[in-house]
Amino acid sequence: MLSTLPAFLGACTLIAASPGPSTVLIIKQSLRSRRSGLLTVLGNETGVFVWGVVAAFGLTALLAASEVAYDVTRILGAVVLIAFGVQALRQARHTEDAAAGWEGGEKSGWAAYRGGLLLNLANPKAAIFAMSFLPQFVPRGAPHLPAMIGLAALWAVYEIGYYGLYVWFVGRLRTVLSRAGVRRRLEQVSGGVLLLLGVRLALES
Repeated sequence: MLSTLPAFLGACTLIAASPGPSTVLIIKQSLRSRRSGLLTVLGNETGVFVWGVVAAFGLTALLAASEVAYDVTRILGAVVLIAFGVQALRQARHTEDAAAGWEGGEKSGWAAYRGGLLLNLANPKAAIFAMSFLPQFVPRGAPHLPAMIGLAALWAVYEIGYYGLYVWFVGRLRTVLSRAGVRRRLEQVSGGVLLLLGVRLALES
């Protein structure tokens, strides 16, 4: 396992650095409060670990092989993304509503965690990727199931640390980002990105 660890962590870094729906949601929630950002990260990484365990048992192969199962998961993921996008755009319409959403971030810990978890679990690409990514780093001769689960746990823990830096950095800029005009524009941008990602996922074949 130690022989493949540097390559595995390097791959995890490249994966985390690639922009995607989870990154957008984490930054969006971090703009509300550090607590909301961190709980969104924890929710997202719970989803990463779940997909890793599912891949370890070979169940994601069923998702990859079944067009119906994949399409159902894809549509659900698109609905989740579009819902998050519309919510952000609605909050951006009124400065007071956006301000209330930001100030209320400390009270919505479960919602932040649930949002990160739901966004990850509703993404069929995350499931298929876990199935193709993790087996590459299982050492030859190692027990497959324990090694896969261990790698999934390490992947999730590593990303908690990586995305935690995003949360910290956004928190450092909170004084500037707390201005009403800046808040509104950031909500518009994040909402638009999530909405477009959802529409793209829904239209994919």
